[in-house]
Amino acid sequence: MENSRAMFSPDSLLLCKEKVGSLEDEEEEKVEFGSVVEDGCDDEYIKALLDREIASGGLQMEEFLQKSRLDGIHYILRTREVLGFGVQTAYVSVTYLDRFLSRRSVDAEKSWAVRLLSMACLSLAAKMEESVVPALSDLCLGDYNFESSVIQRMELLVLNTLEWKMGSITPFAYVHFFANKLFDKSPPRNGVSRTMELILGSTKDVKIMSHRPSVIAAAATLFVMDQGLTTDALKLKISALTSSGSYNIDNIISCYNLVQEMDIARLKLSKGIKSPDLSPIQIQRAEACGNSSVASAAIAKRKRLVFNQNDDVPADKKEKSSEN
Repeated sequence: MENSRAMFSPDSLLLCKEKVGSLEDEEEEKVEFGSVVEDGCDDEYIKALLDREIASGGLQMEEFLQKSRLDGIHYILRTREVLGFGVQTAYVSVTYLDRFLSRRSVDAEKSWAVRLLSMACLSLAAKMEESVVPALSDLCLGDYNFESSVIQRMELLVLNTLEWKMGSITPFAYVHFFANKLFDKSPPRNGVSRTMELILGSTKDVKIMSHRPSVIAAAATLFVMDQGLTTDALKLKISALTSSGSYNIDNIISCYNLVQEMDIARLKLSKGIKSPDLSPIQIQRAEACGNSSVASAAIAKRKRLVFNQNDDVPADKKEKSSEN
């Protein structure tokens, strides 16, 4: 990626520099991993997934961007329910969002840009994961309302920024495998669905999302199994996985603790308990509705999200009530 400030140019983005075979590889990867949620319990298959995993890395962002990101995730989850998308689609949308924000930054005065970005990420994820893709106008809900042509141009910017690498391995690929490995007997009633729901809700927490998909899946499965496991108990449970692949015990324990912290914050908030040990960032992780008082001390240098002169206009001039 070039180091200079990136200018948005739809024409240049249409010229894909990727090798012809690479897009075919992405489609093969999508097909290869598409059914893992239901039947991905083979040890060799899981090992292949582990070899191809990529940790997203920790995101560092300013306070306004944390809130904008959480608002965007709320939009993605809400739209998923409205349009009947699968959990995989919603999760992949958030991974696109985070990958983009790890490479480019957004000016505070352009909060509308994150809304547009969230819509573009959801649209791209739907094209990758759903058998029926809705019209762009169907994605418009509330303040998330832009012309279809504007959403398409943002899609191109996302594709270019992510270098057209849109195949994603998500924690859902491991859920059944870990359920079979970690539960002493058969998984409890609704155990798998509760684990998947927990994984989807954890997208709001940047720290959880910084872990590898397999780590998130293992931590969520362990938490559904027992919400009060000690470190020693966790190590004993995780040791059952050593014959099936290479797992970092410390990472799984760290992620489990984050999931536990998120759930405690959620319970406190739902009961209306105002506890001094419940920080604003914990409240954000639980409900994505508060303002964090902790801004990141070190913001990584990223390319700025800049449009050309025709695009750099206020949001109210871009947003439309319906698609042309």
